[in-house]
Amino acid sequence: MRFILGFLCILALQSANSQRFSSEVFHNGFLITTDKDTLKGDLKYDLDANILTVVSKGKTKSFSSHKVFYFEIFDKILNNYRQFYSIPYTVNIDYKIPVFFELVYEGKVSLMAREHLVTQTVNSSSAYWGGGTGTQVVIKYSYFFLDDKGKITYFNGKKKDLLTFMSKKQSEVKKFIKDNKLDTDEMADLVRITAFYNSI
Repeated sequence: MRFILGFLCILALQSANSQRFSSEVFHNGFLITTDKDTLKGDLKYDLDANILTVVSKGKTKSFSSHKVFYFEIFDKILNNYRQFYSIPYTVNIDYKIPVFFELVYEGKVSLMAREHLVTQTVNSSSAYWGGGTGTQVVIKYSYFFLDDKGKITYFNGKKKDLLTFMSKKQSEVKKFIKDNKLDTDEMADLVRITAFYNSI
């Protein structure tokens, strides 16, 4: 019995590891280069490397974020449209490079995100089996706010820092978060908070 349960736990961990992520497959879409050329085809992105691979008319091409202005895909994993911009971002104190950001919500203050695949340790236990550990790959998001002047502000997901960023309307935002029981590190909730902030 213990062996069967242990085997099922291992299968569950392998299943989690074998799931496909959006960044690992090609999606139908198009890109606009910095030279204002449009290229349609199947696109695969790598946000960590800031590389976009395109298969169009039987040819495969790769573009760095330096050469891409915008790209859009219909994500076959998430089953929705996603938009990405290449925007200069400070990576060191005084050094900017174009970086791919996904536009999650657009407004006077826009919400952007960058995703990362992260391997984390998973503990499993059972009354019949001694338990054990395994690894699981999950998606983690880094969030950024873009204001109407083009300034990008990194957001670490903490409520205190969000209220500092939204200090002009802090009391209203704080009440909205509390009344609606929102988490400031969850994308859907963060979209609602940003939309509310823009509306008041």
